[in-house]
Amino acid sequence: MLRRVEYAVVMATQDMREPTFLILAALANGKKHGYALIGEADELSGGRVKLKVGTLYAALDRLQAEGAVASAGEEVVDGRHRRYYELTDHGVAVLGDEVARMEQNLEQAKARLRMRPVPPVAVRLS
Repeated sequence: MLRRVEYAVVMATQDMREPTFLILAALANGKKHGYALIGEADELSGGRVKLKVGTLYAALDRLQAEGAVASAGEEVVDGRHRRYYELTDHGVAVLGDEVARMEQNLEQAKARLRMRPVPPVAVRLS
């Protein structure tokens, strides 16, 4: 329980890195194995984020230690070992907090852009 409290305090004072956000978002609709998480992070980011296997598993280990992700079983498929992961209730709350933080930042940025004068459109003469 102490880890979860520590994590909540850390997340309140630090921005979540995009790969972590994408991993949590990918797990939001159910358990997944590592390579499925890599594919979903790629899809969710529009191809901008290409998680490497080492990066993914280091993040999953950290998220497990923080109580945001839990192991959800293992199986062997075509001779390959697959470990599955899922969000914990704490992970759902952490992801929800990050979405709310991002939405607030987005609204602030949009409001500031609305206050800015629209630049003139450049006209090209042929």
